[in-house]
Amino acid sequence: MYLAMNPIAFGIGPLQVHWYGIILGSAALIGLLLAIQEGKRFGMNPDFFMDLVLLGVPSAIIGARIYYVAFKWEDYKDNLPQVFAVWNGGIAIYGALIGAILAAVFYVRRKGYSFWRIVDVCAPGLIVGQAIGRWGNFINQEAHGGPVSESFLRNSLHLPDFIVNQMYIDGQFYHPTFLYESLWNIAGLLFLLWLRRRPFLRAGELFMSYFVWYSIGRFFIEAFRTDSLDFTGPAWLAALMNGLWAPMHWFGFEQGFMTYGGNVRISQLLAVLIVLAAFALMIYRRKSGAAAERYADPILPIGGTKAVKEEPTQETTDNKIESAIAEESNKEPSGKSGE
Repeated sequence: MYLAMNPIAFGIGPLQVHWYGIILGSAALIGLLLAIQEGKRFGMNPDFFMDLVLLGVPSAIIGARIYYVAFKWEDYKDNLPQVFAVWNGGIAIYGALIGAILAAVFYVRRKGYSFWRIVDVCAPGLIVGQAIGRWGNFINQEAHGGPVSESFLRNSLHLPDFIVNQMYIDGQFYHPTFLYESLWNIAGLLFLLWLRRRPFLRAGELFMSYFVWYSIGRFFIEAFRTDSLDFTGPAWLAALMNGLWAPMHWFGFEQGFMTYGGNVRISQLLAVLIVLAAFALMIYRRKSGAAAERYADPILPIGGTKAVKEEPTQETTDNKIESAIAEESNKEPSGKSGE
């Protein structure tokens, strides 16, 4: 017997707290702690990143939901209250990134810092947040791949019972794509932590490397899914997407079906475009001189410097005493005499 997990963690009176929300909150908290820890190396106040998260998380959720609902409007137009039921799932990571980036641009510029320097510090926090957040899809039994056998999950992937049982949905086992993406993102975290200590890294390049890493994994994992947002594109574009995914066939994998009848998955197309755009932007910034700063350089407000409080040295103190004595000896008598 396969028992799925209850998506509700606990209740307080009429209020029900969903695991989905707890997991997303934990993801944001751990991402914040990573950013704060790295920010301390540059002498930045932790409050800066806490305020950024307080602004960025709601913006990310709103952006993710708008993106998802916009592409699946047919499912919501006759039931508008469901548009706000985020706890039931249905958010898109690319929409979340758009919302978070827009909020970051506004906040960082208002504080007078370089956008590229700040998002570099935040990049590892973003990818670890996504690695954790995917377990919310696991709890909700969503964003999974196509049908597989139980033996594939147990004997080929060697997954524990709690994952195998959760992947049993309506009488069928499915690819645990949430797990594939979570593991890919953890590997990406390790890569970013290594990369940010390389002396050749320029400002903005860690953030763009995050996009490259995530998008490569998302391209291949997305094809397993059966809930992808898709559209009907030209035959050459569909052939290109299938050709890029072809190496997965060598390992015996098959793509999941497209729910909406299209031939191009939107997330796959975006992943390819993001990788190309990230490399192009890195090359342009280096050649134009826009990436003159290195990742390891101090983070200062644009056009500003850090105020340094100087401690008085013994030499400075002696000079002050000598100046005071000389000044006193040069003073003229005031004309008054004491009694």
